[in-house]
Amino acid sequence: MLELVNVTKTFNPGTVNEKVALNNLSLRLNDGDFVTVIGGNGAGKSTLLNAICGTWKLDCGSVVIDGKDVTALPDYKRAKFLGRVFQDPMMGTAPDMEIQENLALAKRRGRRRGLKWGITSAEKEEYRKMLEQLDLGLEKRLTSKVGLLSGGQRQAITLLMASMQQPKIFLLDEHTAALDPKTAAKVLEITEKIVSENHLTTLMITHNMKDAIRHGNRLIMMHEGRIVIDVKGEEKKALTVEKLLEMFTKVSGSEFSNDRAILS
Repeated sequence: MLELVNVTKTFNPGTVNEKVALNNLSLRLNDGDFVTVIGGNGAGKSTLLNAICGTWKLDCGSVVIDGKDVTALPDYKRAKFLGRVFQDPMMGTAPDMEIQENLALAKRRGRRRGLKWGITSAEKEEYRKMLEQLDLGLEKRLTSKVGLLSGGQRQAITLLMASMQQPKIFLLDEHTAALDPKTAAKVLEITEKIVSENHLTTLMITHNMKDAIRHGNRLIMMHEGRIVIDVKGEEKKALTVEKLLEMFTKVSGSEFSNDRAILS
């Protein structure tokens, strides 16, 4: 479903601020894979997602989504293949619009607009059923402005919106990092449900090692723009934070230095 081949991206080349964010990275995801991505600050995690989205031009390498080479496509043309949820709960929704209006925008993504009524009774019922599954009581608040909701409620709605059109690739960029632990756990539970029920090929960046081990069928760890650990199946199920840190030290030759990830 996704293939990155020898992808390289350097920021500020030829200057004192030169930073190799992705270093000849290759990655292949099968249909339905749920891959968690962990790594220290500056390891290249968010740059990896931006490379898939086409946020900027690669130095070299190729990006293939569901058999289609999208390397030369700008970000707005790749958007039809992708669903993305950001770290900031404010980024995925329109705060001055109602919950039902936000969901209607997502439902109409990529379609031609006409002059008929914006939201039909059938659609309202559809949205109620979708929101009911979140178990947050939002099905009773269809006309509430999204800006009045908590961060966790907004992220839950963003997850629904990003997955509504069945994207080829579902990208989650530390989407629970700004939430308190209890809310983050609820959002991750909702994430698992959405990914599983819709069979979405997913890349989830997280700073929390326990979450990276607990969720998904595969885990990759990045360091200096490369993938240094890639585990799945029974090997992933047997992982602990201590084993993961030991593996990282062995393959990278240095200790993992992100306190935020270790202490989460």
